[in-house]
Amino acid sequence: MTTADTPPALGTSPVPGTSPVPGAPVAPGAPVAPGAPVAPGTSSAAPAGWRPALAPAVSLRHDRVRDADLLVLPERVVVLRGSAARILRLCDGDRDLDAIVAELMSRFPGAPVAEDVPAFLGRMRTEGWVR
Repeated sequence: MTTADTPPALGTSPVPGTSPVPGAPVAPGAPVAPGAPVAPGTSSAAPAGWRPALAPAVSLRHDRVRDADLLVLPERVVVLRGSAARILRLCDGDRDLDAIVAELMSRFPGAPVAEDVPAFLGRMRTEGWVR
């Protein structure tokens, strides 16, 4: 496998003290990435048979000017890093979590998809960006 075949790190990056899009508020909190702690009292465990989909008020966009993928939420924008957008594009409400993991494992053999993707999507669910 070449480095081009290896997926980049997952996550999102609200940039502290700056806005990812001029005029847009900064998303609060630390960057969302695999292994990032989940807020106390919340669980990132996915329910059995969960079919992840973006929440109704959330859209996934690519900003050509900045060459960055964005999650556009009401009154804020979150800049996506690494493979986050690739994963979220598979969250169509038709595929269950196991199918998403299997698809990514076939695209990126040897990558820690089975551990990272459920944790990442669990965090997205905890944030309310994925239902």
